[in-house]
Amino acid sequence: MSTPPSLASLARQFARIGFLSFGGPAPQIAMLHDLAVDRQGWISDQEFLRALNVCHLLPGPEAMQLATWIGWRLGGVRGGLIAGGLFVLPGVMVVFALSALYAYAADLALVSAAFTGVQAAVLIVLASAVARLGQRTLKSAGSLAIAGGAFLGLLFGLPFPAIVVLAGLAGLWLTPKAATPDQPEVVSDPEKPDQIRRSTITLLSWLALWLAPLALVFVLLGGEHRLTEITSFFSWLAIVSFGGAYAVLAFMAQAGVEQYGWLSAGEMADGLALAESTPGPLILVTQFTGFLAAFREAAPFTPLVAGLMGSLLTVWAVFAPSFMAIFTLAPWMERLNRVHTLQSALNGISSAVVGVIASLAVWFATQVMFGVTGEIGFGPFRLITLDPASINLAVLAIAGVCAVLAFAFKRGVMTLVAAGLAMGLALPLAGIV
Repeated sequence: MSTPPSLASLARQFARIGFLSFGGPAPQIAMLHDLAVDRQGWISDQEFLRALNVCHLLPGPEAMQLATWIGWRLGGVRGGLIAGGLFVLPGVMVVFALSALYAYAADLALVSAAFTGVQAAVLIVLASAVARLGQRTLKSAGSLAIAGGAFLGLLFGLPFPAIVVLAGLAGLWLTPKAATPDQPEVVSDPEKPDQIRRSTITLLSWLALWLAPLALVFVLLGGEHRLTEITSFFSWLAIVSFGGAYAVLAFMAQAGVEQYGWLSAGEMADGLALAESTPGPLILVTQFTGFLAAFREAAPFTPLVAGLMGSLLTVWAVFAPSFMAIFTLAPWMERLNRVHTLQSALNGISSAVVGVIASLAVWFATQVMFGVTGEIGFGPFRLITLDPASINLAVLAIAGVCAVLAFAFKRGVMTLVAAGLAMGLALPLAGIV
């Protein structure tokens, strides 16, 4: 292993990654591995993989959490703040600028047509994610059953947090018991009680820091204000955000579109497209949602100021728990990797995520492709109904082209979004919209 870098050098390296981290968690994790293991030799490949395994167990963006752990490993808490913060900051700035542009310009005919194409592309991005994750995750009858149950549960209105809990329990029940390790720990660790005390202090300190803005907004603006609503919701979302941005989007769609009415399903798809095509974690789609929600109910602030506040509060609510988790659990990485119960629960949740994303894709398709939809209630459940005569043929055609690019030519997210954007811009020129 090489000599740990200075904090200034660490900042330069992670700022560079932050500006170049396009394409979702897989390429972002690959960039981190290339930097920390292959090029700089700061940590070993085994250490990197063990840390990644634990990050997969945690709610929140695993690539950002892994960057934070690398920074902590090299420079303590300051190193973790620098690495994790600079991994996210470029994307935060870009998404804020694009959210403001979207809020002011989305009603223009050309911009609206462009995002029509983008929405069609996002449908195929979601379908591609289902196929990719399903191939990697659904390898047993039990995992298929969990995925199918999650799909039907969301389709009929079961809350996303309930699906996460049930999937974790199902994973414990359906996953075969792991073999006992060959060399279990039998020697007492004299430093363990002191480490428990330090980790507890870290957890409580970060918990207070994380919830402080919620308390401040509540005191200053009251419980009914939009910014209080935003901070409360995204703080709760951070706790249940297993499975990445696509799964989180399912929860936001349930709440932001159907419960709170912050934005439409099409706008949610636009936000995902913006997050897909900008640097940083895909979960920054939450920032777009927080910006628009505050922008549209701004009093007593101006819309732009309210949007900025909603954006920052959302980012803090979503990302602060990741710092809290890493700084609390980093000293325990080795032990956590040996807790097979956590791995089994995660297997169940990972299977459910496939069904969640499939359900999200179906829901988006109904909202984007059809102009007229209805709903049939069955007690606490509800089922969407469609008017076939209201189908948007332009969206269907663009989605068809993007599907060929994705599944026949194996093109990535950036190509699909660019193709959808170009075809959407061509619609007014062709006199279609």
